[in-house]
Amino acid sequence: MSRIAMAVAAHPDDIEFMMFGTLLRLKQAGWEIHYLNIGTGNQGTDSLPSEEIARVRRGEAQDACQLAGAVFHDSLIDDLEIFYDRGLLARVAAVMREVAPEIVLTHHPLDYMEDHTITARLAVTAAFTRGMVNYETDPPQPTTSQPVALYHAMPYGLRDNIRRDVTPDFCVDISSVIDRKIDLLACHKSQKEWLDVSQGHDAYLEILRDMSAGVGQKYGDCAFAEGWIRHLHLGLAEESFDPLQEAL
Repeated sequence: MSRIAMAVAAHPDDIEFMMFGTLLRLKQAGWEIHYLNIGTGNQGTDSLPSEEIARVRRGEAQDACQLAGAVFHDSLIDDLEIFYDRGLLARVAAVMREVAPEIVLTHHPLDYMEDHTITARLAVTAAFTRGMVNYETDPPQPTTSQPVALYHAMPYGLRDNIRRDVTPDFCVDISSVIDRKIDLLACHKSQKEWLDVSQGHDAYLEILRDMSAGVGQKYGDCAFAEGWIRHLHLGLAEESFDPLQEAL
């Protein structure tokens, strides 16, 4: 059976920006990859009604998953309603138990917006509760016992929410998959069109390339990279369990 890696992000296109290069490398190494955006993306527009843009963005995310060979999981709640509360945690934990990943990729805990930072907290606790028999998920899922290593992506813009530069623990060289990663981001046509109007033609895709190049050249000694910070192992696995670095 394939080993399993899962990315947990806030909005459709967040995984493409900061995590999908690593997922693609894991896929090439034989891992099964899963994709969950907690938020629907319903705020990502200046013209469409909430339900319509959420439907559009769901389809775009599904297109990216199909192109990448990733398993798609439906979003759980609208944007800016991602709170660290019992109801949402129980739903995230249900997906975590269903998938039973050994690698979890998620946002930096001090990213630029609260949807991202709270998503990181939810992902950590959902992984932590995977084996707690008295914690009931929504819907109910049986507990799992696999070790989990959780890794935080670089924050968007490569600085934390009070403007400090962030240095990764290590980098994954994504030079061989950078074009495919850009193709995956391009699946999110509604966001590309929105930002092309406000920021200039192809700004959406250029930002991804520039950030990946910045990480690679500053920290990875390669053309393009994604940087990662490993979460503390306590409650998740033995300290020596570090499957992302071992795999890539």
